[in-house]
Amino acid sequence: MPEADQSQPAKDYRPEIAPRREPFFLKGSNELDWGMKNRLSSIFDPRSGRTVMLAFDHGYFQGPTTGLERIDLDIVPLTRWADTIMCTRGILRSSIPPTYRGGVVLRASGGPSILSDDLSNEEIAVSMEEAVRLNAAAVAVQVYIGGKSERQTVHNMTRLVDQGNRHGVATLAVTAVGREMTRDARYMRLATRICAELGASYVKTYFVDDGFETVTAACPVPIVIAGGKKLPERDALELAYKAVQQGAAGVDMGRNIFQSEHPDAMIQAVRSVVHEDTPPARAYELFQDLSHQPASV
Repeated sequence: MPEADQSQPAKDYRPEIAPRREPFFLKGSNELDWGMKNRLSSIFDPRSGRTVMLAFDHGYFQGPTTGLERIDLDIVPLTRWADTIMCTRGILRSSIPPTYRGGVVLRASGGPSILSDDLSNEEIAVSMEEAVRLNAAAVAVQVYIGGKSERQTVHNMTRLVDQGNRHGVATLAVTAVGREMTRDARYMRLATRICAELGASYVKTYFVDDGFETVTAACPVPIVIAGGKKLPERDALELAYKAVQQGAAGVDMGRNIFQSEHPDAMIQAVRSVVHEDTPPARAYELFQDLSHQPASV
C-alpha cells in the first residue's frame, strides 16, 4: 500500500496557462494515434520534418545486388547516418545490430523475382504481428497503379493499412513504375493520391523534372523520393535538392549511396541537402572533402 504523502499540499496548478497542444509536425498526420506519431518521429526528424532513408531491401527480388554483397561490412557502418533504414526481415534479424536506434521500415510485400515476367504479382509477405515483434516503425508495400496486378497490390496496401492502424504501425506505399508507364507528373499525381486516399501514412515515388511540386501539393501525406538508378554523385545531390525544395519530405536512397565510391561521404552529403537545404554545389564539395578522410568504422 502506498505511503501517505507527507509533503506540502500541491498548489502549482497555473490555471492562467492554457494546456499545451502542439500540432504534430508531419503533414496529414495530426489526428493519428500517439503510437503511430511516435513511430513516424523515428522516421522523420522532427527538427526538419524530413528523412534520409537508407534503402537496401533490393535483395528481396534481385538477390545480392552490387554493393549489397556483405550487408554487415558495407551497410551497417552507414546506418549511423540514416534517419531510418528500409530492409527485409531476414536482413534485419541476421545483419543489423539490435543496438541500432533509428527507425526501421520493413519490406512487407514480395513474391516474384527478377526471373519473373510480372514483378507486379506481389502478395503480403510479412504479417503485422511480425512487424510489431521486430519493432518496425513502418511496413513498405509496392503498389502498381496501372500495372497488370494493380488491384491486387492496392488490396495488399489497404490490408496493411488496416492492420497497421490496429497496431500503431505506419504504412509506406511505394509507387512502382513499370516499363509501360510514363514517368510524368500526371501519373505521379494519380498514383500518390490513390495511395494517400486509401490510407497510406506516407508515399514513396519518383521525382519528375516538370511539375513535381504539383505532385507533392496534391498528396495530403508526406512524399519521399526514390533514388532510382545510380547517378553521378553531383547529379544525385541535385536530384535530392530539387525534390525537397519542391515539397518532398525527404529521400529514400539506396544505390546512389551504397554504390558510390565513397558511401560514407555520400550519405553525409545527402543529409546536408535534406536537413540543412545545402545547395548541390556545396554539398558536392562536402562529399569531396569527406571522401579524402578515412571512412568511419
